[in-house]
Formats: sequence, structure tokens, C-alpha cells
Amino acid sequence: MTTLDRSRPRIWDTDWLLLRQLVHVIRKETSSALRPGQTLLDLGCGDMPYREIIENEGIRYLGADIDGRADIRISQDGKVDVPDHSIDAVLSVQVLEHVRDLDSYCCEIHRLLRPDGTLFLSTHGTWLYHPHPEDHRRWTRTGLIHDLETRGFHVKEIRGFVGPLATTTMLRLTGYAYVLRKIPVVGRFLARIIAVIMNLRGLMEDYITPAQMRMDNACVYWVKARPI
Repeated sequence: MTTLDRSRPRIWDTDWLLLRQLVHVIRKETSSALRPGQTLLDLGCGDMPYREIIENEGIRYLGADIDGRADIRISQDGKVDVPDHSIDAVLSVQVLEHVRDLDSYCCEIHRLLRPDGTLFLSTHGTWLYHPHPEDHRRWTRTGLIHDLETRGFHVKEIRGFVGPLATTTMLRLTGYAYVLRKIPVVGRFLARIIAVIMNLRGLMEDYITPAQMRMDNACVYWVKARPI
């Protein structure tokens, strides 16, 4: 059995349509904002899929999480054992929707970042309920900007990935693949074939979707922000 490598999405992966854009923007934005030797902290890093991307740019990578093999453990009260204002950038990928207390989470990011530091954050606009271990929110573009700017950040840039037409295709694909993989012997192969077909369909749907509609109804939002 193979597992999804989020840093190298393949067209037969169910999340390919989204991850291809997310990986590209992480590589581009972090390399342009940070110099070799500066430090990025991946807050809620999971299995650290983006570590290699960051380190290949000469940037020092630190992964922090509540469990697993992270470099730094996040305590039960959400604190990271790192000195105040010692981090050049914080990366938060698909974490914010799982956070119960937004005030505490944003306060800790503010504490970690240098005054001229950068927050790179992505979270869901539209997606299925997925508790890991909890799942609390979905955002609109204006709602996400408001929630960050009322918690001490200035949003410099926000992008929407995967519009409403392609999102519905991704949702159906997720369901089809889940069922097909249960078929003995050929199930995983059939799931990959369906994924290729529906990913190409989603790519076309996203191409014909007006940019403003994608921004207002995105599957995932990407934010670049600065501490105020």
C-alpha cells in the first residue's frame, strides 16, 4: 500500500487538483520571502511533508506538533518551546480549521514571529468534515481576513484554490475512490483510473470558472500575513 506524499502529488491521487497548487505556492512564497539561514516553523506539521522543499532553499526548518516525530512538541495549552520573536516565518497548512481556540493559536504565532516575520497559512473554505482530532470551521474569504486581522495580523495576500465546480468533482472523487478501494485485487487500480479522469475534469472546470468565483467560493484559501 502506498501513502500520499503531499509534497509530490500525482494525478491519480484524489487531492491532486488541490495539492499541486498548494505545493507550488509553498515553494514559491517561502523561497521569495526568506533568505538561506533564516528559520521557518511549521506549526502543526504532521509528518512534515514540506520539510524537504523548505530545506532545499537553505532555510532552517522546524516542525512543531502535539505528537508524532516533530522537532518540537506543542504543549497541551498550545505553547511551543521557542523563544519570543525568534522565528522568521510560520507555516500553518490545513491546521486552522482544527483549532478550537483561535485567539490562543494566533497569539502564539504572534509571539513566535519576529516583528518583520511572515505567516503563511492555508485553511479550508469548503470541504468535508474531517476531525484530526477535531474539526471546527470553514471560512469565506472575507471571514478569514477578518478573523486574522482582528487577531493581530495584516493580510497582505489571499488566494483561493479550486473553485466550486472542481470542488464538487473532488468531493465525488473522494467518495468513489473510497468505495472502489474496497474491491479485492483491482480496487486500487480502478480508483486510480477514476482519479485521473476526474482530476482532468476538475482541471477543466477550474479553468472555465471565473477567477472571482474561485476567490469567493474556494476549496482552500492561502494567506500571506504580517504581525501588526
